[in-house]
Amino acid sequence: MPITPETVDQIRAAIDRDRLLDTAISLIEVPSPTREAKEGLDRLDSILTAEGLHVERPDADYPECPAVAARYQSGSPGRTLQFQGHMDTVHLPYFPPRVENGTLYGSGCSDMKGGIAAMVEAMRALRDTGLLPGGEILITSTDLHEAPWGEGEQIRGMVKAGYVGDGVLIPEYLHDCLPVVGRGMAVLDVRVRRQGIPVHEVLGGMEQPNVIHAGAALVRRLEELDRDLATRPSHPLGGRPSLFVGKIDSGEMFNQSPTEFRLEGTRRWLPGTDHTEVEQEFRSILSEIEARDGIAVDGTFMYLAPPFELDQAHSLVTEFQSAYAATTGAELPLGFKPVLDDGNNIARLSDAPPITHGPHALGAHTVDEEVPVDELVRVAIVYALTAIGFCGGGEA
Repeated sequence: MPITPETVDQIRAAIDRDRLLDTAISLIEVPSPTREAKEGLDRLDSILTAEGLHVERPDADYPECPAVAARYQSGSPGRTLQFQGHMDTVHLPYFPPRVENGTLYGSGCSDMKGGIAAMVEAMRALRDTGLLPGGEILITSTDLHEAPWGEGEQIRGMVKAGYVGDGVLIPEYLHDCLPVVGRGMAVLDVRVRRQGIPVHEVLGGMEQPNVIHAGAALVRRLEELDRDLATRPSHPLGGRPSLFVGKIDSGEMFNQSPTEFRLEGTRRWLPGTDHTEVEQEFRSILSEIEARDGIAVDGTFMYLAPPFELDQAHSLVTEFQSAYAATTGAELPLGFKPVLDDGNNIARLSDAPPITHGPHALGAHTVDEEVPVDELVRVAIVYALTAIGFCGGGEA
């Protein structure tokens, strides 16, 4: 169904800014760190139930915290457009919601309870206007998104159980491009150890195998690998593969020989690369370090999701661009998704194309999250207009 100026005006008028903001505040009021998001999902359940929707609670491989699934149906044949948002937040101190000068603050407002509120409001606007020409909206929300506490297990369980649309919109905080390429990702966790106990430097410590020296050699080798990755074929939109070290730790004080060195980081790779090859390359470096006398190395390669690439001619891509242009006056440039989100797992397990698009928000994965309420309104309009074009475009 084509998007007319009259349709845009009707959707704009149907988006209730105060109702959207109240929904976001209600979700943020409930702390929901990863693996502990049940109360947040319960709150979303109550919000959707109050809107007259039948809410299902599939366990999706995590019965301790059932997911949320609800459908708004047009009553006519058509496609299913899924709005998927993760309810869990990173493990940082909790800050309650507040609104100042048109900006919403609080834990999870950027990542991604504000986005969830926007997708709920988009559904309300479609219901209140009756403009959804066919098909249905499937609203889902899950736990187990944020690594390293979760590994995306629940969204994979949802897809395997059939809770997936013909296309998916994900309101993460990527806003300035249409990400048609996403890299695969693994979290790296390495422990370099020696036997024995920590000892004073001059009371035997200098004679012990040095885990810090071995750890430094590991850091150098990983740096060399990243430099090598920079010379390998890149993707015109997706950039290059990478290895990043974000944390190292060892020792308790300046003159004590420690027994352990720990390193954490990420490895990202492009479409066309198999994750088993990536892991094998990583483990070969660990074997080099372990060849040192008295040194043992244990490494975890936490494979989170594969890379993906969207068909740029798919109707969801074209309808989304039409909806975005009708809302803002211009289409988004094509680009790549620098972060890992549920779209990678959805693309891995289904034929549904996932588009990540959310508000221009700040402070994700910090204690200073913020999002302009106008941005949440904009996302709700784009989602509703995308649904009008996509869901009525034919049978699934």
